[in-house]
Amino acid sequence: MAAAGGGGGGGGPSAGAGRGGRGDRSRKVYVFDRREKESQQGERLLQVGERLDFAGFRAAVCQRLGISPEEKFVITTTSRKEITSDNFDETVKDGVTLYLLKSVDQLLLTATKERIEFLPHYDTLVKSGMYEYYASEGQNPLPFALAELIDNSLSATSRNTGIRKIQIKLHFDETQGKPAVAVIDNGRGMTSKQLNNWAVYRLSKFTRQGDFESDHSGYVRPVPVPRSLNSDISYFGVGGKQAVFFVGQSARMISKPADSQDVHELLISKEDFEKKEKNNESIYSGFIRNRKPSDSVHITNDDERFLHCLISEEKEKKSFTAVVITGVQPEHILYLKNYFHLWTRQLAHIYHYYIHGPKGNEKHTSKEVGPFNNIDIEISMFEKGKAPKIVNLREIQDDMQTLYINTATDSFEFKAHVEGDGVVEGIIRYHPFLYDRETYPDDPCFPSKLKDEDDDEDCYIIEKGARGKRPIFECFWNGRLIPYTSVEDFDWCAPPKKRGLAPIECYNRISGALFTNDRFQVSTNKLTFMDLELKLKDKNTLFTRISNGQEQRVKIDREFSFWLKDCHEKYDKQIKFTLFKGIITRPDLPARKQGPWATYSAIEWDGKIYKAGQLVKTIKTLPLYYGSIEKFFLYGNHDGEVYATGGEVQIAMEPRALYDETKVVPIAKLDRTFAEKAVKKYVEDEMARLPDRLSVTWPEGDELFPNEIRPAGTTIGALRIEILNKKGEAMQKLPGTGHGGSKKLLVELKVILHTSSGNKEIISHISQHGGKWPYWFKKMENIQKLGNYTLKLQVVLNESNADTYAGRPLPSKAIKFSVKEGKPEKFSFGLLDSPFRIGVPFNIPLEFQDEFGHASQLINDIQPVLEASGLSLQYEGITKGPNCIIRGVTAKGPVNSCQGKTFNLKVILPGFKEDSQILKVRFLPGPPHQLKVKPDSEFLVIENGTAFPFQVEVLDESGNITTTQSKLVVHCKFSGAPNLPLYTVDCSSSGTSILSGPAIQVQNIKKDQTLKAKIEIPSCKDVAPVEKTIKLLPSSHVARLQIFSVEGQKAIQIKHQDEVTWIAGDVMRNLIFQMYDEGEREIHVTPTLAEKIKVNWTPEISKEQLLKGLLPDVQVPTSVKDMRYCQVSFQDDHVSLESAFTVRPLPDEPKYLKCELKGAKAVQMGQELQGEIVVIVTDQYGNLIQAFSPSSLSALGIAGTGLDSSQLKTTFQENTQSISVRGIKFIPGPPGNKELCFTWREFSDFIRVQLISGPPAKLLLIDWPELKESVPVINGKELQHPLIVQLCDQWDNPAPVPQVKINIIKANNLKLTPSNQQYKTDERGRANLGVFSVYAPRGKHTMQVKAIHNRNTIEGPIIKLMILPDPEKPIRLNVKYDKDTLFLAGGIFTDFMITVISEDDSIIKNINPARITMKMWKHSNNGNRPPANAETFSCNKIKGNDKEDGCFYFRDKAIPNKVGTYCIQFVFTMDKALILNSEQIIVDVQPNQPVKLVPKIQPATPAVSNVHSVANRTLVKDLHLIVTDEFNNQTGLDLVGTIIATIKGSNEEDTDTPLFIGKVRTLEFPFVKGSADITSLVLAENSPGKDSTEYFIIFEPQLPDLSRSLESYILPFMFSNDVKKQQQMLAFAKQKDELSQSIEMYRTVFETSKQLIDEMKCQVEVAKSKEAQLRNELKTNNIDIPTTQQIAHLAQIEDDRAAMVISWHLASDMDCVVTLTTDAARRIYDETQGRQQVLPLDSIYKKTLPDWRRPLPHYRNGKLYFRPIGDPVFARDLLTFPDNVEHCETVFGMLLGDTIILDNLDAANHYRREVVKITHCPTLLTRDGDRIRSNGKFGGLQNKAPPMDKLRGMVFGAPVPKQCLVLGQQIDLLQQYRNALDKLNSLTKELNSELEYLQSPEMKKKKQELDEREKTLKLMEQQLLGITPMRKCSDSLFHPAKVEMADCPNPPKRMRREITRQNRTVTKTNV
Repeated sequence: MAAAGGGGGGGGPSAGAGRGGRGDRSRKVYVFDRREKESQQGERLLQVGERLDFAGFRAAVCQRLGISPEEKFVITTTSRKEITSDNFDETVKDGVTLYLLKSVDQLLLTATKERIEFLPHYDTLVKSGMYEYYASEGQNPLPFALAELIDNSLSATSRNTGIRKIQIKLHFDETQGKPAVAVIDNGRGMTSKQLNNWAVYRLSKFTRQGDFESDHSGYVRPVPVPRSLNSDISYFGVGGKQAVFFVGQSARMISKPADSQDVHELLISKEDFEKKEKNNESIYSGFIRNRKPSDSVHITNDDERFLHCLISEEKEKKSFTAVVITGVQPEHILYLKNYFHLWTRQLAHIYHYYIHGPKGNEKHTSKEVGPFNNIDIEISMFEKGKAPKIVNLREIQDDMQTLYINTATDSFEFKAHVEGDGVVEGIIRYHPFLYDRETYPDDPCFPSKLKDEDDDEDCYIIEKGARGKRPIFECFWNGRLIPYTSVEDFDWCAPPKKRGLAPIECYNRISGALFTNDRFQVSTNKLTFMDLELKLKDKNTLFTRISNGQEQRVKIDREFSFWLKDCHEKYDKQIKFTLFKGIITRPDLPARKQGPWATYSAIEWDGKIYKAGQLVKTIKTLPLYYGSIEKFFLYGNHDGEVYATGGEVQIAMEPRALYDETKVVPIAKLDRTFAEKAVKKYVEDEMARLPDRLSVTWPEGDELFPNEIRPAGTTIGALRIEILNKKGEAMQKLPGTGHGGSKKLLVELKVILHTSSGNKEIISHISQHGGKWPYWFKKMENIQKLGNYTLKLQVVLNESNADTYAGRPLPSKAIKFSVKEGKPEKFSFGLLDSPFRIGVPFNIPLEFQDEFGHASQLINDIQPVLEASGLSLQYEGITKGPNCIIRGVTAKGPVNSCQGKTFNLKVILPGFKEDSQILKVRFLPGPPHQLKVKPDSEFLVIENGTAFPFQVEVLDESGNITTTQSKLVVHCKFSGAPNLPLYTVDCSSSGTSILSGPAIQVQNIKKDQTLKAKIEIPSCKDVAPVEKTIKLLPSSHVARLQIFSVEGQKAIQIKHQDEVTWIAGDVMRNLIFQMYDEGEREIHVTPTLAEKIKVNWTPEISKEQLLKGLLPDVQVPTSVKDMRYCQVSFQDDHVSLESAFTVRPLPDEPKYLKCELKGAKAVQMGQELQGEIVVIVTDQYGNLIQAFSPSSLSALGIAGTGLDSSQLKTTFQENTQSISVRGIKFIPGPPGNKELCFTWREFSDFIRVQLISGPPAKLLLIDWPELKESVPVINGKELQHPLIVQLCDQWDNPAPVPQVKINIIKANNLKLTPSNQQYKTDERGRANLGVFSVYAPRGKHTMQVKAIHNRNTIEGPIIKLMILPDPEKPIRLNVKYDKDTLFLAGGIFTDFMITVISEDDSIIKNINPARITMKMWKHSNNGNRPPANAETFSCNKIKGNDKEDGCFYFRDKAIPNKVGTYCIQFVFTMDKALILNSEQIIVDVQPNQPVKLVPKIQPATPAVSNVHSVANRTLVKDLHLIVTDEFNNQTGLDLVGTIIATIKGSNEEDTDTPLFIGKVRTLEFPFVKGSADITSLVLAENSPGKDSTEYFIIFEPQLPDLSRSLESYILPFMFSNDVKKQQQMLAFAKQKDELSQSIEMYRTVFETSKQLIDEMKCQVEVAKSKEAQLRNELKTNNIDIPTTQQIAHLAQIEDDRAAMVISWHLASDMDCVVTLTTDAARRIYDETQGRQQVLPLDSIYKKTLPDWRRPLPHYRNGKLYFRPIGDPVFARDLLTFPDNVEHCETVFGMLLGDTIILDNLDAANHYRREVVKITHCPTLLTRDGDRIRSNGKFGGLQNKAPPMDKLRGMVFGAPVPKQCLVLGQQIDLLQQYRNALDKLNSLTKELNSELEYLQSPEMKKKKQELDEREKTLKLMEQQLLGITPMRKCSDSLFHPAKVEMADCPNPPKRMRREITRQNRTVTKTNV
């Protein structure tokens, strides 16, 4: 329930009393009942409980307004947002105004009032310092902000009788809290009321209540004191607040008045303001804490611990004020720490005269405390771990004012009186020039010197002033510096244009200060003066001089000039230049400094005279110069003796024989203390120390002798060189000053090779003296080339490498020598003869070189050593001399194959540096030498029934298998028994083979039998045969194999396929085997048998072990899963045996606990680890041991950082003897690696798991505006922000999932560009979609960014867009025409009407008609885009009955002559790049009326005869006749009739004409569907007709459905009586046809060109008339300015000041959109969701509108009632309306009413005071920005217009100046005239081009060709006359139905031009 308030009636119980309870804060809600017209007009106040819900609120409303609860109504906000239970809490706020309506869209039947509050934002206070303090001239403004606080302290201590103490404490010790700045003074303190006044922004001392009254009621200005040091500088009520919030974020004011026992404390902070704003509390309110001194119990924040110490000091103080600033900006902290000296120096400069008194910090004045120097400003800075920095500003001695005072020698004091009470005290100080420097002090913040005075490059002076670019005067207000204002000079102290009493440079040696009283305005932050310089330079300002404290009225400029002259003469110590020589330029200097320079021969300086020729020495140069003066230079145009502050001197270096150069240095660098005799002595000593010769020694030997011949590469020893003078003294530099400045001497070594092509320098080194050691060159070992050399040593200079100095050559030395080849050090092989065979001698040629590759000879005896791996080498000897050969080399050794083998033949020559070379040689086997048979034994034993194979090899003498001979056939003959076989084999190809054959079978063998075998090569008698004895035994092959395992003394048999178990990783030892023959006899293992025994578990078998019957040990696998299959096999030619067993490993003892992660190693935040962790116990090899049981689960420990153990599940897997762990999950936190520790008994293991962000669950926008509000955007424009999305999990952690597709979900009618792009996230999970341009219908649209991840859609936030239509943007062309009309070829198109439609469906006007064109082209299937050659038409002029509002007409456009489908499109060219096309209109051009009958293909002229052959009698074959219109388009497809063919002669009376076949004269052919097909037309055999005569076939159409007759088709033909003449006539006819065709083409060309020229002449005349018309209309003015819709755009104001104040007065209405109707206003309101102000014109009550012709109120009955001041005028009369004047007067009449504008506030008050005496006074505005409301109120921020830049551009525009309008008209007409002139010139040029083309050689040639062809045609006709009678054919025969063309229009110019263009390409080939 709710209680009524306000206009309400009775009360009731409190709303929500049953639910809110005590302490339930209520909200005030104002309700208007607007359901009916008769509803109560006033508002109803309801107190709504804070915990009340919507149902309770609705019931309270019903009870309060007496409404039945069952009645249906809605409650809405003033923006028509319905209140529901969902939005009740967030919508119904304190002070809200609500409507009761029948429906949301109900019209508001009566007006309402809504309460609003518009207190300024707290940023006005918090950010004021940021706006007010700015850096200037490279200075940091922080010291000036601190100065504001010092100003307050100076004012507070102004009444102190003793020391005025001000402390600035910088607390930067982190142990005592966060950084803070405290400003403490011992002033009078503040009461709570005064502290409250301090907190009020802009409450100046003149408007404060309490202790300070207004300026008009008691404020007393301080009495005048010297330099205005009255401490009255805390002034405006602004600076302190700005300063504290510029320095930090919070300020704590602590103050205690002298007569109070309480301390008052106030805290204001940005954080507190933000908190109050968030809680809807009053921002500009707070509390002042009143407490006892030293009570700091309320300080509980550790960030302010330092306050305890500061507050504890309060007991000792009677009164004080402390400003404690916290939240100091980090950049300020760095500045205060790093630039402590700089900013304290700046503060000392600002308060210099408050600290040191009116005279400043003079060196010799007393420092006792007095009335003007009792201020003690101390600054201390406390940092952690450092000693405090404490400085008293009085102790600073290098601030600028101190430097100015103490470097000046005299001063000039003056005073200036400006209009009013303004007084300025001034002082000018003189800083003299002393010999070689200016004494004007430099300011570190404003350096005036560009280079150091000792810089050697500064060798010229160009009148650079001592003061530089700095102004003369610094400005002080009430004794404190105003840092950003300075005064350059005054007229009387500025440098004169003509030379005055003092030199011009004296004006740059003065500094000054101005001291003003408070009558001059300064900015609120005291950084700048507002009007000081203007007032001082006003002509009425009076300057007086102060002399001995008394003012003197004198001519200030004269007094200053004399004072400056006296200072120059008394204090400047300058140089006098005498003996003037002339003016020169110095090209060695930069261009701007080359001249003019005056030259002198002498100067007088410091009492001494320096003349040309005098010996001098310099100082401060490197090196020091000794020499004689040549001349002096002084910059400028001088013509005699002159005084100057500096110049330059040119010195000739001495001794000249040594230096031979000059130097130019500043005169100031002459040594005035050095005697000339000392210079002469120095010159003599220098001459005696010149270098004379070189001393060369060879400390390490290897000396090079002159003309020595040395082998290449011989070392030239290290050289030690000394440069000696004539005295034999070693020297290392030219004689100089001895200070390191003389030129050093270097020694250059060169080795030069002399060749036929010239000298070549191969070695060049330069050595400098090492100080402790002489010049030294290392030994040279790289001289290798042969030839003649010279080693040259030369002394050179260090800087230029010159070998002469002062015209004298420096010492040098040359040694000549030669280089020859050295002894042989290496060799190579010459060309060898191949092939090479084992045992066959060959030679090796050798070539020798020295170590550098020069050819050499072997001269000494040497024994070569030949080596080759695997070969034995011998040779006969070696020859010496140029051709060295190793003779008779023989090789023996194996080559392994018949193809031979490549050997590295190494030749070693002992004693050589490179003593060996390797020669690759391929040796082939030698000739056959022996036969090798295997087996090698002489006695062989074989078993009966077996074949014995012999391995035979044919070998050379080294045992190599050889194939050097053919037919190497080996035989084996057996003997000793009958029927033995013969073995043979051919070894020709390989040299070896198996000699075998049938088995040796001896019958009935009972015992051993002996046989003989002889093996030989029958073809090689030199090869000895081989004989073998064979013992034949009964068969005894192996039959059985057994394996045993020996354990101790017991052997256990392992049967075949047995399984043996053994410990994993162990070794099975003591395995043996036994073999037996068929008789069960054990077979002893022989090496041969052992070779046939194989095992599969090892590749290497010890034969010794096998011979003992032992098998290799078996390594048991380490894994129990690996079973080893062991097999022992024996195989020979007779039997294959095996015995196998399987070894199964058993696990070992437990050793490790192992954990295995099955699945991914990463776990997402909030998810369980996919997969499981399996825990097992293994032995040392990792074999699973069955150690776990179900009871082991409790002993398994799992631990890890952040592990969530609630979901852990451990399961015993009996089948795998393992424990499965699932449910690994971590508490959400920072992603990273996590380690899990698993423990069981004494075993443990670790697993690392990566915790990553959760699965993408959100899609967030980066840097996007508030999503609740719609983003307004104009259709086709870009969004203001790029669209950047970030994938996040549910905890807002960025999900770095790349390659996730990002889609934008939107309606089809919302288009974004760029479009059709695929967006995917990057590695960070972020996707930048860029900045979109939006295209959509106007209204509200939404789009949503979605991501697709793992087939799941992640929905992003919904982005609301409000699309506003662009009324100036064309979107389509509307085309209207008669769509039912037919388009006939060659006709005229119907009229087309074109309009350009904008986005809001309105017609765009004021479009240049030249931008609308019509294009037409032939339709094709290749696309619908217009081709480049599309025909273009311009629109026609507007006729009288046409609509002129944006309609364009295309009339009388010619239809193409050819039938077909054409495309028509209208084009609006918006600019060069943007073109708007209409929809294409498809036009079907139909043929025109039938005119003539023509063949589809023109046949050649036939020639026939009446002979028997049908072919010779055929006139026509396959003739296809059609009907066409006049443009040759086929037509008449619906016509039906007949075609009658008739033969006629040239004479109509001729009856003896040929007949058709059948002896008939006419033939009829059917004409169906517009065509007739004549397949064959033949003459009758022996047809009548005259021989050699031309006849005609007339094809006449008979078409009954056609009302008009058609032109017949006539086909001529030649008739003859014999075949030969027929052939002759056929040839003539063909030539005649070709000539006729070419003549017709030429005539067409000339006729078309004539028509084109005639039309172009006509167009030129039209263009000339248009050009003349525009020339006469250049002064016509016709400009149409388009209207806009916003109030700010409806009017213009010429006066800038009036525009500013009227715009501010109407600020709330400037963006209001004015519409004609309420419906249009409501539509805009809905589209913008009520955020756009709208004003419908049809809702304005016009009777109360003011009369625009009404006089001002000071006129009564047409008479002036009083004479006003300030130029009053109605504000509405200052408005000008470019368009819609009547509507604009209605709007602004309602908004402004009778508002009057005047010049200033005084004029406005006077006007109102007089007007109210007679009538009501309307609102008054002033051009200064003040406003007096109609109720008389003025003043305050709400009645003062801000500066124009604060209006954010919402200012009425100025009208275009009349001159601009005139110029605009002229420009428009000139553009039209230019277009007309361009068109005229273009047409004239085109016409001239066409005329020139007609007279061109090409056209003349065509004319000539036409004449020739016409003559040829006549000759042919004459020739035809010889065989045909003369033809007298009437015109009617050829043109029986000639079409009348009089009514047809001329073909359009485009067609004629096209024909002309085509005809121009006709060549002789075509014709």
